[in-house]
Amino acid sequence: MSLVLASASPRRRELIAHLGVPFEVAVSGVDETVQAGELPEALARRLARAKAIEVAGAHSSAVVLAADTIVVLDGAVLNKPVDAADARCMLARLRDREHDVITAVAVAKDGEVRVEAPSSRVTMRPYSDQEVETWIASGGPFDKAGAYAVQDPAFAPVARIEGCYCNVMGLPLWTALRMLRDAGIEARDVEMPERCLACPLR
Repeated sequence: MSLVLASASPRRRELIAHLGVPFEVAVSGVDETVQAGELPEALARRLARAKAIEVAGAHSSAVVLAADTIVVLDGAVLNKPVDAADARCMLARLRDREHDVITAVAVAKDGEVRVEAPSSRVTMRPYSDQEVETWIASGGPFDKAGAYAVQDPAFAPVARIEGCYCNVMGLPLWTALRMLRDAGIEARDVEMPERCLACPLR
């Protein structure tokens, strides 16, 4: 049975490659607009499910994995920044504070969709304004929820994570592995990153 990753994210492609399963990529065109009164986890679940369903429609014989990652600060969702000013504002709000990252994972097979949405608690370090400007100048913030990348070695904005590190990157690997196995995908050559060995989702 073939696997399709319904995501354009290079980080998700990098992560899922650790599972040792051949896969192809198909990107959905799902509208990610937040609905009135929609809670953060419900938003992530809805979007991941919608992406999986859309891509599964064109890959009916495959297992489709989709995901949606959101950054939540004080109950508000921080999306991908629209410009440098937006990125600067987000990073200023996040600096030296805790927030939550939720990644909903959806797996579609034979017309059925299963969704899980683990959450990680993230504490940012007190980075300087100059570090923020250097990060913005690199172009790094603009395709990332919350305007940051936990794995970036230069900016390295995160001080501490409670929960799954890969969840913050965009795909909780232990959750994805379990869900894919339940869907009949045989992941035989799994090589989890070292940081995943102590993951609470294992």
